[in-house]
Formats: sequence, C-alpha cells, structure tokens
Amino acid sequence: MIDIATLKEYIKVLEDSTLQAMELSDGTDTIHLEKAYNDVATTQTVNVTPQVVAGADSPAVVNLPKATEAPGKTINAPIVGVFYAAPSPTSEPYVSVGKRVKKGDTVCIIEAMKCMNEIQAEEDGVITEILVNNEQLVEFDQPLFAIQ
Repeated sequence: MIDIATLKEYIKVLEDSTLQAMELSDGTDTIHLEKAYNDVATTQTVNVTPQVVAGADSPAVVNLPKATEAPGKTINAPIVGVFYAAPSPTSEPYVSVGKRVKKGDTVCIIEAMKCMNEIQAEEDGVITEILVNNEQLVEFDQPLFAIQ
C-alpha cells in the first residue's frame, strides 16, 4: 500500500507541473491522480483527485507523460513564467521562423512575478520552429525555439 506521505509528495508534483494525470502502483494498489479544472471568472482552481484501484499486478511504477522533445538545438526558458513573443500586444514578434538571430539578440519575454525578463539567444543561428504559443505558461528549461 502506498503511504500517505508518498501520496502527498506525488500530489504536490502533479499540482506544480504541467502534467494532467499520473498513475502510481506499488504492485498491490494502483492510484490514478488527475487534475480537474474549474474556471471561476479569471481564476483557475486545480483539484487533484486520487482514485485507488485495488489488485493491480504491476510493480511500483509512476507513468509520466513524455515531454515533447524539440529537434536539434533549442533556446530554453531560463525561468518559469508566461511567454510573450512580442514586447506588446500590438508589436511584431521578436523572431519568426526563418529569422537569423545573433548571440545576445532578444527572442522573447518571460514574465515572472510581474517582472518582464528579456530572453536572449545564446548563439548565432536561424529560428526553425517556435515551440510555444504566445501567453503560454512555460516551465524552467522548457524548449521555446528550435535553432540551427
């Protein structure tokens, strides 16, 4: 049986991540954790609901969704926050697919705790793919752009 302390740790991991669900098994019991979203005005509430399924025959395994891997080199998020492709809603994006960037060029902004952080290219190259959407919440080290 999975102890309460371990279950609480996995619930915290689920709440703090972009994962939608996870399943835990200790060989006897299987617990399925899933986020349920309730929108109230502009506030989003996340509820984690554990479900116990008795008699599972598999060993202790945590099945986590695989992160989407970007092809080749990437420019990754150095912080957690909200991704903005342009300096303002009416401005053109800093970069687009096919644009050549030089080391130090601003490629986007990530807002963290009401601070706007300009993210810069770490090397010269050409943007081959934009991997996130404007105003999307991004995680630490999440690929933002593919670059060659």
